[in-house]
Amino acid sequence: VPLLQAAGKKDSFNLLGLTEAELKEQFVRGDGPGGQATNKTNNCVVLKHIPSGIVVKCHQTRSVEQNRKIAREILQEKVDLFYKGEESDVFKEKKASEKKKQEKKRRAKENLERKKRFKEMQQSDKK
Repeated sequence: VPLLQAAGKKDSFNLLGLTEAELKEQFVRGDGPGGQATNKTNNCVVLKHIPSGIVVKCHQTRSVEQNRKIAREILQEKVDLFYKGEESDVFKEKKASEKKKQEKKRRAKENLERKKRFKEMQQSDKK
């Protein structure tokens, strides 16, 4: 299931389509901070894709309609990832972003080493 962690990325194309018949939708109370606004309203959306068994819980906004839309987008990406695996656009985007992040981290480390050597040279020149 580690592939499913790649879902949630935007700008993905060629995703598998979902039909409403394959979905089971529930509205529940959300959790987390928010006090009375959270505790008394059922604006958290739980969406299940029946054929694959994938469940998405969305409570990002106070609006039920926005949460429904966001939940469907996330579920569509997870279902696409579930069926296509490493061939999925979502997986490819995730791998590309990880590679970019590692490269940025490597460059930052090199710059830090370069600065450290420069300071050491300055210290030795003063002596």
